[in-house]
Amino acid sequence: MKRTILTFGLIAGAILSLVMVVSMRFEVMIGDNGAVIGYTTMVIAFLMVFVGIRSYRDTVVNGAISFGRAFQVGILITLIASACYVATWEVIYFNFAPDFMEKYASHQIEKARASGATERELDAKRVQMKQFSEMYKNPAVNAAMTFVEPFPVGLVITLVCAGVLRRKRSDPARLPTAA
Repeated sequence: MKRTILTFGLIAGAILSLVMVVSMRFEVMIGDNGAVIGYTTMVIAFLMVFVGIRSYRDTVVNGAISFGRAFQVGILITLIASACYVATWEVIYFNFAPDFMEKYASHQIEKARASGATERELDAKRVQMKQFSEMYKNPAVNAAMTFVEPFPVGLVITLVCAGVLRRKRSDPARLPTAA
């Protein structure tokens, strides 16, 4: 089981990390489509959960797997992929994009201004973004907030895949006989 989980978890993690690195490089061209691109990539990467559970079912446990075991395989793949995503972001944020929060805060304030926010609302947004920025400097908080981006997507995909791929072992004594 370890080999299957590591293989497919690291493949999913590599996909997530690669797209993160590329999207950070081309953030100007991506613009406000970043969330769509990011979550679409997460769904694609977490298809490795399906492939991993199916591979485990078909090659390791001879074609039969319970929902619980399929969920276990899938959630471990999801955890590894999410950990890769977090590790990549931590390296990018603390080494290559330490001004990310300032840019993000400015962008959020400009969006609020463009949507017609009053000066009072803009001031409240500035205070909120300053607090968020201070909190985000803590690596543990940063990692936790980053982890909750991909993990729920992987969890939903794991639940669906575990349900779809579960298969009971056929009992040869209960097979119909040819008459």
